[in-house]
Amino acid sequence: QVQLVESGGGLVQAGASLRLSCAASGLTFSTYAMGWFRQVPGKEREFVARISRGGLPTGYADSVKGRFIISRDNNMNTVYLQMDSLKPEDTAVYYCAADRNRATSQNYATAYDYWGQGTQVTVSS
Repeated sequence: QVQLVESGGGLVQAGASLRLSCAASGLTFSTYAMGWFRQVPGKEREFVARISRGGLPTGYADSVKGRFIISRDNNMNTVYLQMDSLKPEDTAVYYCAADRNRATSQNYATAYDYWGQGTQVTVSS
């Protein structure tokens, strides 16, 4: 049974940093491309960042480029999202996702087969 468990969310002030983690189990992690998405109530799930099986290439939404960094540790079965210079508009539930079919990660949600339960990130102004 595949499980993705996110952690690291919380309430921070604008300009602060957070590091999200997503621990994967029940799969051969190194064979999955991974992604981070986020969602606010009433809106569609939005792509944030992606990372391919071997760590490269990565990709970012324009709204987070230069502030967020995605990385992975295939020995720890974990993908990370380092978020710096947080803004109130970054407030959302953040989800990690796993794609078993493609070596290169994608920026659309339907490419991903497994999803975590999400972790709330709230940035106050």
